[in-house]
Order: sequence, then structure tokens, then C-alpha cells
Amino acid sequence: MGVFFYVFAGVGSTASFILSGTAQLNGLGSLFQVGTAYAFGILFAIVVCAPTSGGHFNPAMTIAHLIFKRVTPAKALRYIVAQVLGAYVACLLVYVQWKDLIMEVIEILEAAGKLDSVMFTANGPAGIFAIYATPGVSLGRIFLNEFVCDFLIGLVIWACLDPTNFSAPPAAGPWIISFAYAVVVWGYSPVTVATNAARDVGARLMALTIWGMPASGGSYAAIAALTNIPATLLAVAFYEFVLADSSRVVTPIHADFLAGHLAHEEHSQGVIRETSASPNLDEKSHEQIIERV
Repeated sequence: MGVFFYVFAGVGSTASFILSGTAQLNGLGSLFQVGTAYAFGILFAIVVCAPTSGGHFNPAMTIAHLIFKRVTPAKALRYIVAQVLGAYVACLLVYVQWKDLIMEVIEILEAAGKLDSVMFTANGPAGIFAIYATPGVSLGRIFLNEFVCDFLIGLVIWACLDPTNFSAPPAAGPWIISFAYAVVVWGYSPVTVATNAARDVGARLMALTIWGMPASGGSYAAIAALTNIPATLLAVAFYEFVLADSSRVVTPIHADFLAGHLAHEEHSQGVIRETSASPNLDEKSHEQIIERV
């Protein structure tokens, strides 16, 4: 559901941006609008869904949690499948909602003799959903762009998840993460960037469903789908081994936040603990919560 939120917001905004450019309807969309839409979509996803799932909206982050044994392999697999499905369904809905204008733009391109050259590009109708390499940019440069952007996003997310980080209290985390994504869209999407394997794979599967194999994306598809994972894992490792400090203490507000997540997790497993349900935790309760987490 979380991936659905931000893909629905971002792809819907991308539709107005790309279609207005292709149909030469100035003012209908902009790159700033697209970045802002993705930011608010991610914000909504975290606020609505993170209290239940813990914020698993990215396969790379789910794999990182699996490595640190914060999630079981079976649950990690379910999360990743749900993430891809959320992106797929969101893109299908956007396609249905925009279909009339999409078909109109396709007719305009066909009449101008540009359909074959534009359709499956970053500026074509299929580019609303699946991500395609920017013409004229080498795959090596696209890979570097993707890796650096994903590394920085992963670093920001992991910093926000650090319960000893006084600069990122739980209430601020969703905003910080959202604007990290927006900065990447605003500054680096013209070079081509995917940022999330679930968003890319789900959207590409949707494009394949509608337009068939021509929508596959060629050699770039592997970069879009896979680069996010090693880049994010490297960011997590960098934070844990370079930036994290075991001497810092868990802040009280983070302890309360962790207590809420732990209470939900234990309740879903049929375990009820009195300390998990207490709205005002004392220092001893904080220590018990941290030990169990």
C-alpha cells in the first residue's frame, strides 16, 4: 500500500508533465511538480503505512533489514512482492485515469510520424510509467547517476531509522526522507534515475502488460531494477561502520516510538505485554523495550 501511495502520486504527476510536453500544452506540468508529488506520495506512504509495516516501501531497505535480522526471510519476501504489486496497480490506475489523453497524444505522434521514435523513451507515453534511458546519455553515466543518488537516499533513510539520532526524531523522519527523494528527482532525473526497484519493476511490468515487449527498456532495464539494491546496502554499511556511534543513547521519544512498533509486532503474534501498552514509559521500561528490539 505504501508503494502504491507514492507511485500513484508521482506517476500521476509525471503523466501531466510528459503529455503536456508532447502535446505542447505549456503549463500543465513541470519537473518541480513531479519531484514534489513524489515527495508527498512518500510522506503519505510513511505516515499511513509505516506504523503497520515498519516502512518497507523499497526492496533494498527490506533486504537491509533482513541482513540485520530485523525481519524474517518469509516476511521479507512478502514485503517485496507487495511492493512490486503496489507499483503495478498504481500504474494501471493512472493509465486508466489518463487513458483518453494518452491515446490522444499517441494519435498526435502518429500523425506527425514520430510515434516509433518517441513512444518508448523518457519523453514518450510509455515513459510516464516505465523509466527509459535518456537519449544521448551513456549507460555508464546513467549507472553512476543511479548509484550515487540511491546511496545518498539510503544514507538519509538509515539515519532517520537510527534511534540515537537526535537530529531526526520520528515525527521529522517522513519529511526528511520525502525531501531526499524530491532533491534527487529535481536534480538528477533528467540524467535518468529510478531510485526504487519496486517502483521500476512494477511499472515496467505494467508497461509490458499494455504495450508488450517493445516496452521492456532494453539494457537499461537491469540498471534501473538492480542498482538500487547494492547502492542502498553500501549506504547502510557506511552509516553503521562510519557514522553510527554505539556510545550515543536512545532518545526517549525514539524509545516510545520503538515501543509502539514492538507492541504492534507482539500483538500480531498474539503476545501481550503490559509495558508495551503503557503510554508513559519510565527509564526501566525504556531499557526493557530497547533490549527486546
